[in-house]
Amino acid sequence: MKTKEKINSIQKTARVAGLLYLFIAVCGGFAFFAGYEALIVAGDATATANNIIAAKSIFRVGMAGDAFTFLGEIVLTVLLYNLFKPVNKALSLIAAFSRLAMTAMIGVNLLNKLIALHLLSGAEYLTVFTSDQLDTLALLFLNAYGYGSLIWGVFFGLHLFIIGYLIFKSTYFPKVLGILFLFASFGYLIDSFGNFLLPQYDAIYTVIVLATIPAELALAFWLLIKGVNVEAWEKRVLESA
Repeated sequence: MKTKEKINSIQKTARVAGLLYLFIAVCGGFAFFAGYEALIVAGDATATANNIIAAKSIFRVGMAGDAFTFLGEIVLTVLLYNLFKPVNKALSLIAAFSRLAMTAMIGVNLLNKLIALHLLSGAEYLTVFTSDQLDTLALLFLNAYGYGSLIWGVFFGLHLFIIGYLIFKSTYFPKVLGILFLFASFGYLIDSFGNFLLPQYDAIYTVIVLATIPAELALAFWLLIKGVNVEAWEKRVLESA
């Protein structure tokens, strides 16, 4: 009876993790691409400010997307730890802590959007600044939001690398998923360190990011449709006991 309960529990964990992956992809994708990148005009503070004021509701929904993302990440981190703990407990902990560090960065980074929006709010005490100054300050904080994503990308790259290794060694997930995660890890790390070290690197930013998307989406759909190979999972649990 206990074995059956364990099987049901791990399969439920897999399904919920898959749903959370998709939920985070939708919320995070909207927050970054629609609620941020689509409104930014590089080097033009006034045009950027006008875009945000004209699409203030989209910008605010984007901030809500950021908030839903880091809330979902906290739950997903725990679920992934439980899924991969039988493979290697220490590495699963490192993966969990690196993802939590990323999550904390996403939460702190949201402050940049809030400050930018407040600078464009027309609050009376801000009249000591000219409109050009306010637009420039708003763009500065919006750029800081973009830079923040490069910082949490380092933590995420480490997380993806370890999860990729754990998937590859697990025997209860296909090895190809692990390979995809390792590729995604290098994508994030190259993107972050490329921006830190090389001028004009952001010209290929979108290519790198789009190349990393298949890994987590593939795992999300695998968890939802296939779940865990129960026999292999049980064997791993017994070996780690």
